[in-house]
Amino acid sequence: MNHSDSERIAAVLENIGYQKTSKMDDADLILINMCSVRQSAVDRVYGLQPKFEKLKTKLPTTDSPLQTILTGCILKSDKVKFKKMFDLVLDIKDLPNWPQKLATHISTSKIKDNFSLKDDYLEIKPKYENSFSAFIPISNGCNNFCSYCVVPYARGREICRDHRKILEEIKKVIQRGFKEIWLLGQNVNSYQSPANSNLNFPKLLRIVNDIPGNFWLRFTSPHPKDFSDELINTMAESKKVTEYLNLPVQSGDNEILKKMRRPYTIKHYKNLVKKIRGKIPNIALSTDVIVGFPGETKKQFQNTVKLFKEIKFDMAYIAKYSPRNGTQAAKLEDNISEKEKQEREKILTDILKQTAQEKNKKYIGKEVEVLVNEQKNGFLLGKTRTYKTLKFKSDKNLVGDFVKVKIIDATPWGLKGEILT
Repeated sequence: MNHSDSERIAAVLENIGYQKTSKMDDADLILINMCSVRQSAVDRVYGLQPKFEKLKTKLPTTDSPLQTILTGCILKSDKVKFKKMFDLVLDIKDLPNWPQKLATHISTSKIKDNFSLKDDYLEIKPKYENSFSAFIPISNGCNNFCSYCVVPYARGREICRDHRKILEEIKKVIQRGFKEIWLLGQNVNSYQSPANSNLNFPKLLRIVNDIPGNFWLRFTSPHPKDFSDELINTMAESKKVTEYLNLPVQSGDNEILKKMRRPYTIKHYKNLVKKIRGKIPNIALSTDVIVGFPGETKKQFQNTVKLFKEIKFDMAYIAKYSPRNGTQAAKLEDNISEKEKQEREKILTDILKQTAQEKNKKYIGKEVEVLVNEQKNGFLLGKTRTYKTLKFKSDKNLVGDFVKVKIIDATPWGLKGEILT
């Protein structure tokens, strides 16, 4: 979601005369679009203060003083502290009115669009980072209140976009030749159009799938509690929906899930995975998991180990728990040592490395389609439909194109191939 927000922020700033620079030292406006899910992300923002102070002494104080802005996912309690560090702390939802708020710092004479007429910042046309992959929010905020997460407090309750606005944005990027569409939300599969109470997430997927054009359709992040049979069938029957799914489990132990306020059991999760793989046999499955949650015993952690061995994920994003101020979990004693958290992270990573290697070896000798997203040191890098990173050699610049590649080697973290002519 932050990526999509940044593209809309870029559109507004460029519209009022700013140009993007690759080096912070060259900027006269520094904007931080913060993610505050983890305390470590907040701490990194605090860590920028010495850099800001150094830069401000280097830039002229009259003609073009350095301005610093913070936006994004910010708790109210953090805003008070950050106002001492930044020149402006702006609400991302108030993006349409930013030009007026910045008027004291820059001229607004170059404004081409009257953003202030838009009530919803998500309706601002983004400055897409590239010309082939589009991140399109379908909702903002969350109603789940997981005990470790600040998103409902920082972004607010879930608000779904009008499906007509979503489809309008999608159709525009497809007409421009975009090859990959990501539907975004803190909980995408709880989507329900405010304009049509019968139009839920599976129905939205089917409508997007039926739009003419050669493109892939992906989404993130779903919640296991809202993953319906209708959604599974829709994924299986929609040719443009790719065979990749990130399905966060967070823990393999039921008691820890209760403490996390995750309203499902491991039995439910495993049955869900079984149904998904039954309908979509070649799906690649990734997950999110937290190790060292307050009170997690070695026996409870072993249940997560058992789950990893049983499910055999293609990929997993493993996070060591850290207390996040403002969450319910922060009130619990963080009684798992950093050393123990690191050991648990390594145990899961080692299992993942083995299962991911086994999964990826099955691709050797197969021909797959890849969407190329980067050219680097004589190689092209891209993603398969199953979201595997694929590397192959080519003298041509094929970034943004679909390419047929034969897989010749595999590692736990990616594939190597040869381009087919």
